[in-house]
Amino acid sequence: MKQKTVAVVGAAETTEMGKIPNTSQLMLHADAALNAMRDAGLTAKDIDGIATAGDSPVEIAQYLGITPTWVDGTSVGGCSFMLHVRHAAAAINEGLCKTVLITHAESGRSRVGARKFGRDPASQMGQFEVPYGVTSPPTMFTIPVLRYMKEVGVTKEDLAMVAVVQREWASKNPRASFHDLITVDDVLNSKMIAWPFRLLMCCLVTDGGGALILTSADRAKDFPQKPVYILGTGESCETPMVSQMEDFTTSKAFRVSGKKAFDEAGIKHSDVDHLMIYDAFAHLPLYGLEDLGFCRRGEAAAFIRERNTAPGGKLPLNTNGGGLSYMHSGMYGMYALQESVRQMRGIAPAQVPGAKISIAHGVGGMFAASGTIVFSNEKP
Repeated sequence: MKQKTVAVVGAAETTEMGKIPNTSQLMLHADAALNAMRDAGLTAKDIDGIATAGDSPVEIAQYLGITPTWVDGTSVGGCSFMLHVRHAAAAINEGLCKTVLITHAESGRSRVGARKFGRDPASQMGQFEVPYGVTSPPTMFTIPVLRYMKEVGVTKEDLAMVAVVQREWASKNPRASFHDLITVDDVLNSKMIAWPFRLLMCCLVTDGGGALILTSADRAKDFPQKPVYILGTGESCETPMVSQMEDFTTSKAFRVSGKKAFDEAGIKHSDVDHLMIYDAFAHLPLYGLEDLGFCRRGEAAAFIRERNTAPGGKLPLNTNGGGLSYMHSGMYGMYALQESVRQMRGIAPAQVPGAKISIAHGVGGMFAASGTIVFSNEKP
């Protein structure tokens, strides 16, 4: 993709966030989409491309009254929306469509009109992992993190510190689910979920959603909001089974996706002002910092402990509070993208002064897939 040829011109989350017992999942899609259209000064008639994950893009298009010329239903877990941004940028550059709407919505907590979730017995996971008790994210992500802790020397206190720092960011965000500051002891004294994960090391379970609108950069100046340009993108996948990772201490998909995005954007790590790393569990920011190249192997825990990612640090990370304290309706990637856009617009609740480049990096499944987007607010 050519640099700076596509921009985000609309971005919004659902009107309510957290617990929304009277709104179905489909209605949450519509709420987020209409909010993003309003943000961009558009109506459904202006949209000719649509993408979503979890639900069918056909259903969303019909519900909103959109007849698209480009459709993407890529669904690889929580980073699906990063892949949608990448695919939409390519489609716009190719002339397949002009204005793309990407939506996410989940009634993750209230389960109103939510899709039923189950492991297909015929899938690789259903055949080779589920029979042995590996059935839910806490019991899956423990497999790599235990090896990582053993080989790298990361402690449960280090994992707790990730949650502590992210709560600091959440305390500055009025829309965050949790605001009260916490300590390492608070995290380690919270309920045990699956060793080494305590409750406060695990993501929230919430209702909500978000939507983005993308168009070509040469049209972006015609919209009411400050455009956010896409500098680089990357995507990859490794394995549907966490037990089959090539190396439990690093994600191949993270490395490939991140390098592709950096190379395409033509940036160095020192150019990055703001970073979002999907944090369904407290270990993911550690993997992300190392696999994206911000830290050498085994150094991410100390990097966070030394407050480099905290408010006032040199690499602000997960400034909305992350999946641990802000929102996590099931597929968190959209919320990371939304925060990157807010930071680039200069309107984030915990705004990073002078930020010009932001990266949103996501995971799908248990290190199964990954997507990376590099944003900038600098004009092309």
